[in-house]
Amino acid sequence: EDGAHGIIADIFQALNDVGFSIPSQGSTYWNGDAMGSVDYKDLDETPEAVESTNATVAKNAAHLARLLADRPY
Repeated sequence: EDGAHGIIADIFQALNDVGFSIPSQGSTYWNGDAMGSVDYKDLDETPEAVESTNATVAKNAAHLARLLADRPY
């Protein structure tokens, strides 16, 4: 989990540095059991926590897109 947070932080900071607008809670990730061998794409169902976060990420991105479309800077 720390790795995902670190990668997301680095990418978002780099994008921000070159002028991208990043929505709040603009990322999502899944990490399975430690040392596990199951990939996200191989899951039968999306875990509820990931599904909920994915929906929030999409809503926040759409909200920011509407704000920027209405009042570009």
